[in-house]
Amino acid sequence: MFKIGDLAVYPAHGVGKIESVETKSIGGKKQDFYIMRILDNDMKIMIPVPNAHTVGLRGLIGLEDISKVYDILQKREVSVNGGTWNRRYREYMEKIKTGSIYELAEVLRDLTVLKGDKELSFGERKMLDTARTLLLKELSIVQDISEEEVDKGIRDMLQ
Repeated sequence: MFKIGDLAVYPAHGVGKIESVETKSIGGKKQDFYIMRILDNDMKIMIPVPNAHTVGLRGLIGLEDISKVYDILQKREVSVNGGTWNRRYREYMEKIKTGSIYELAEVLRDLTVLKGDKELSFGERKMLDTARTLLLKELSIVQDISEEEVDKGIRDMLQ
């Protein structure tokens, strides 16, 4: 259960703030909704409270979990699927939609490795940017440092 003012992560959209909990009547049935505002783009999302876990809404990771994210980024024995770009795109999008920061780190790492080997498709370049943005926002908030500092650290790891 989230409270008003809590920060949470909504899959594929990133970190947002729970602004309120409202009761709405939909189809004659009353239901409670979290009203969440995404920090990056000011988008407002309504999430049914009973479905919050199902849709992947989660709290921010703890400081103790950051090292696992960095371990994933530094892992070098990466097997980038040699299939077509659209198959890779679908697989990476599924990982992003899980809302897991670890899956997000894998997408960022794999696409960065792939980018070193060959030209990424437009969709893959956009996905690389999305994965980087989502990861930077959460890590910077959790560590209470700027996104630029986190970005520099991640770029160094991925070299």
